[in-house]
Amino acid sequence: MGLFWTLATVAYLALLVACSSDDSTAGIEIGNPSIADKDSVIVVDSVEVKDPPSVDIPAALPLVADFSVDYSSVEESVKKSASKDEPLLLDSFALNMKEVRTYASYYVYVPNYNAVEGLSVWKADSTSPMEVSFTDESVVEDAFKQIDLLDGGYLKEIGVSFAPYVADFIYGRVNIDGELVPFAYDLSNFSNLELRYHYSQIEIDSVKNVANLSVIFRAKLFAKGIDFSTAHLSQDGVIYIDQKNNVELWEQLNKNFVPSFQPLRYFYTNVNNVDSSAYVNDIWKGIAADVNENTLINGNFQSPFTTDWILVTQFGGKADTSLITEKSGEKIMKVEVTAGGDTSYSVQLIQENVALIEGVRYKCIFTIWSDIADSITARIGSYSTYETIGFSEHVMVETSGKSVEIEFVPSKTDPFARFELNLGKKKRTFHIKEAKVLRLTK
Repeated sequence: MGLFWTLATVAYLALLVACSSDDSTAGIEIGNPSIADKDSVIVVDSVEVKDPPSVDIPAALPLVADFSVDYSSVEESVKKSASKDEPLLLDSFALNMKEVRTYASYYVYVPNYNAVEGLSVWKADSTSPMEVSFTDESVVEDAFKQIDLLDGGYLKEIGVSFAPYVADFIYGRVNIDGELVPFAYDLSNFSNLELRYHYSQIEIDSVKNVANLSVIFRAKLFAKGIDFSTAHLSQDGVIYIDQKNNVELWEQLNKNFVPSFQPLRYFYTNVNNVDSSAYVNDIWKGIAADVNENTLINGNFQSPFTTDWILVTQFGGKADTSLITEKSGEKIMKVEVTAGGDTSYSVQLIQENVALIEGVRYKCIFTIWSDIADSITARIGSYSTYETIGFSEHVMVETSGKSVEIEFVPSKTDPFARFELNLGKKKRTFHIKEAKVLRLTK
């Protein structure tokens, strides 16, 4: 078995080496998508690392994707092949893959990059789409070797798109009263289908130096709540499920089809040219915080091997960070601003990937003090659109520790919201500890 690291850990190690040099990189002005001056730099969890993990840092991280059918339930963690007593068996199921896109935040200059639209990292020939079979368990490796998931950004999602379906079917057998009856489910309801997988769903093999994306179709979710015993059987003994035959059953299976892939979210256009998008509840449960749980990662600054906290300096701002350990064992993030720069966002301490749900009440809490009493801006916004989706408030920082508490209700659901502390404009030293974004309601 290979040694597996999370994508965040690999990215952290790569950026740690990059940040040890004196090279400057362009940063993003949070709250405004313009590119900052050339003196901008980014530092990731800027602490002294004496004993980093003994793993070679790859120059690039290629992608491998596999496509398969899983007969286990959502609750089961081990992938399961079909057995004779399954309520539904899939015999033939393939799709035409047309594109792979990555969605990431960048603090380096990427020409013409749009965070909402993402970056196309692989595209099929328009005259010959790549067919991937789920029942034959296809693996795509050679075509994806040029994809680099360590391209200087912070990966959020990988989107896999499939070509419009023309006369495509899923063929299988369904168990009705102990007899396996063949069926053919028409896929013509879907076109322009994109499945977006959360970065935590990408498995990293640091020995083979590849990232693996498993696109798994879960048969039990596809058949969930479906009563095939009421279906009309054709003269040739097949249950045809399409726009003309067993229409109600076809519509039920259409609702189950896309979520059965278990991405974080999906986008598709149906046969009537209606666009749909949604998050998948089963995946959200593993990402969003429970009630009274902190959705910030490493909010107590205990772990150095993360990309959770990012320091950005831009527009004349200069700063550095370090960690202080109190006698009690608590950690304090020290941000020493040596040049305040032109604006409050000339120096920023940021955490991304804050999973927030529209309509749910949260409370942001952190303790902060400075050698100079003055205000800062605290904010929760979107990494992709730069708009405020949580709150944006001026906070008075005193010379002794002060606990800040801000309750808010997000205006949008966002798995990648960004918590920002704007610390620029003055030369001063900040101390910050116990940062939290607590979920208060269901």
